[in-house]
Amino acid sequence: MLVREETRKLTRSGELLVQRGVIEAELLEKALIIQSAEPGSRRRKLGEILVVDLGCDRHEIYRELARVYAFSEVDLEKENLTAQRIEFIKSLYESLDKEDRDELLSNNLLPLRVDERRPDTIQVLTDDPTDRDLLNIAKKLRYRHVELAYCRRESLRKWIEKIYPTTNEFLQIIEEASNKIETVGEADEDEKIDEEKLDQEINQSLLTNLIEGCLVEAVRRGCSDIHIIPGEGNRTDFHFRVDGKLQLWHTQEFIKPEAIAAVVKDRSRNVDRFERETAQDGFIQRNVDSHLIRYRVSILPIVAAEYKRKLESIVIRVLDDRKVITDLTKLGLQAQAKSDFEKAVRKPQGMVILTGPTGSGKSTTLMAALHQVLTPQVNVLTVEDPVEYMIRGARQIKIGTHLDFEGAIRSILRHDPDIVMVGEMRDKQTAEIAIKLANTGHLTFSTLHTNDAPSAVSRLFKMGVEPFLIAYAINIVVAQRLVRALCAKCKQVDPEMDPEVPRTLGFTDEEIRNTTFYQAVGCDHCNRGYKGRGAIHEALLFTKEIRRLILESGDKVNEDAVRNEAVKNHMLTLRASGRERIKEGMTTCEEIAFATAED
Repeated sequence: MLVREETRKLTRSGELLVQRGVIEAELLEKALIIQSAEPGSRRRKLGEILVVDLGCDRHEIYRELARVYAFSEVDLEKENLTAQRIEFIKSLYESLDKEDRDELLSNNLLPLRVDERRPDTIQVLTDDPTDRDLLNIAKKLRYRHVELAYCRRESLRKWIEKIYPTTNEFLQIIEEASNKIETVGEADEDEKIDEEKLDQEINQSLLTNLIEGCLVEAVRRGCSDIHIIPGEGNRTDFHFRVDGKLQLWHTQEFIKPEAIAAVVKDRSRNVDRFERETAQDGFIQRNVDSHLIRYRVSILPIVAAEYKRKLESIVIRVLDDRKVITDLTKLGLQAQAKSDFEKAVRKPQGMVILTGPTGSGKSTTLMAALHQVLTPQVNVLTVEDPVEYMIRGARQIKIGTHLDFEGAIRSILRHDPDIVMVGEMRDKQTAEIAIKLANTGHLTFSTLHTNDAPSAVSRLFKMGVEPFLIAYAINIVVAQRLVRALCAKCKQVDPEMDPEVPRTLGFTDEEIRNTTFYQAVGCDHCNRGYKGRGAIHEALLFTKEIRRLILESGDKVNEDAVRNEAVKNHMLTLRASGRERIKEGMTTCEEIAFATAED
């Protein structure tokens, strides 16, 4: 009975969102279908489904739900964060036991002010007015009355981080006990590593805390990869990749790199600590700031200056599903590309291909596209090696020793699929099966490593796929690059822009006169003038004329003819898309030139 009553309330909340024009009725219906398919004990709230699964704007949804539940709203952008206020809020946090304090912080609860007329009443800000447990948590502040008010999540987190910054306990332990890290001797003359001595070194040097601290810090700094690079003389460098660029985070000296590698291996699944001469792949899972984070670990043996040593390079990919984009509008596709892309993914069959180098955001775009068609009424299967993000509502096939990538692709044909995502078309066999799926009534998503959209057609042709299969199977090919975005706080107009620079990118003299060009400056809020990244796209929609050009290909696909025809149909090339980003003031000429150097 209680579950039915709760469902009625959720449905009523959804209906009010529709009535107030926040969401469409069709979107509400889709959210309720997703919710009803989930088991009762793990059934998520309507707001979470609308935001996470259906890509709605979180603030718009939760602000309206706050009004539905009669919450007041506080805009922290209009509040002053004075030293007195910082001291007051900080003292409230510190008056609690660590467990209670951590619970408030992890739930983004911020005590803002005491009511002047009622000193026993405190106003506490929350970013989730639908969570009934928050009132009880806020009461731990020991005020007689608590009034919860809604606040935008981003503003709330910014204040909490300024008032009570999150500390990395692992790194604190290292700093406090740094004197315990002892200098080690030279490498053993014997090629064989003394595992007992290595164990002793690991325990003594507190490397466990270094690695755990590194994993936590990488998430908090928003980095995509951790690089652990062994050097000469018992030195190891830790680099974070932030906004596409590597930055030195920490250098560990006087400790054998083998010991650091052993600690990483001990914490990784599917990795053999004692294997040092072959490449290994594994993964780690950790709960960081109340969120499950997955890390993909890649280990490669490398050549050492001391030839008898067996050193390994380690790269750890940080997989934070909070960064997954499920809304196509948030991908930043420009008008024509967005229209063509939406048209292609809404078709009941055919292939959608994403192209670009490693790290260009192909998987992000694929995930956003896939979420547009994910419903309980369709069977969605994915074959990825490795699987990066868990996709609710899809069946993700596990690749292992008994089922390889090609075998999984073949098995899909007998598993009654409606929609298929093939991580990458690596060879002719994979490409032919993926295209066969697209030609037999299935919507198929996949990726290729090519420089631009027309060359994807050539790549398939060179793999040995027949032109008629390519022509009729593909709906769209989208090439993508990521470019660094200028920091909004410090970017400045470039007064000395040499007109020849934008001309090399294809700007006309009139466009140069009408465009404001910016330069990267650098401040405390960014990385040398850049903060975050945005995408540029080249969307090649397969029209009748494009299909004809492919069908009439002889020994070689005429990429220029395909490109010229697509441009006639208003396709922006990668460089043209980049020019639009420059006109918007989002990035610089240097960034676009670097990202499209092969054009």
